[in-house]
Amino acid sequence: MKTLKLGLPKGSLQAKTLELFKLAGFDVYVSPRSYFPSIDDPEIKIVLIRAQEMARYVEEGVLDCGITGEDWVLENNSDVLRLEELLYAKRTLNPVRWVLAVKDDSKIKKIEDLKGKRIATELVNYTKKFFKKKKIDVEVEFSWGATEVKVKSGLVDAIVELTETGESLKANSLKIIDTLCESTTKFIANKSSYDDSWKKKKMDYLLLLLKGALNARGKVGLKLNVKKENLDSILELLPALKKPTVSTLTVKDWYAVEVIIDEKDVKRLIPAFKENGAQGIIEYPLNKLIY
Repeated sequence: MKTLKLGLPKGSLQAKTLELFKLAGFDVYVSPRSYFPSIDDPEIKIVLIRAQEMARYVEEGVLDCGITGEDWVLENNSDVLRLEELLYAKRTLNPVRWVLAVKDDSKIKKIEDLKGKRIATELVNYTKKFFKKKKIDVEVEFSWGATEVKVKSGLVDAIVELTETGESLKANSLKIIDTLCESTTKFIANKSSYDDSWKKKKMDYLLLLLKGALNARGKVGLKLNVKKENLDSILELLPALKKPTVSTLTVKDWYAVEVIIDEKDVKRLIPAFKENGAQGIIEYPLNKLIY
């Protein structure tokens, strides 16, 4: 049987990734002591790999495809296909940023002030390229963790750290003075694997379901019945660009209206629908939304 070797990120993105696969319709079971989760698709073999290493293994062909951050593709200068952006992070759906940060009371106000200074980061190669391009001579050292503590304790002059909201940096009395890059989660593929027609089809099928699950996040479906005389007023209540499905009912001069909306709009719309004559209003969750 042909199989697709898929790498999933172990660590901070793991929980969100497994949640996404569940919404896409896949049951993935991860044993606490195993790096080889099981999945209810015999044509997919999963390996848990740290996101930092994913691009290298995909480029080498050890894995056919994988999910990792754009930042680690850049860090490793990996020659892989970036097939799709899967917009989710550890806590939010937004892109994350690698930022340059110093202590709140530091005399360093701009990146030029770092000339001859020491910077700690996990994103070593990209940070070196960034400062080389700016023609600023700095010392960049690898940080195994607790990077924020190093600048607070004076071990280094600045750090390049990953942040989603910046709140953790503020809590540690650090200030951001520049952003090196933004990163989103990417589905990447080995070029030779994607040239294989069977593997390409399998990847495209997998991406279709994953994107469908992401598209459905924060959205719900609404169904309601309305008299012909109230139909226009109901349609006017819908958010701009929403195109409902309107169909006739067996009862004369009654219509069924169905629409997909942002969940945050429900508390406003349902009372308004009721006030404008809607009946039989049903709200239902969405697992996947395929455009």
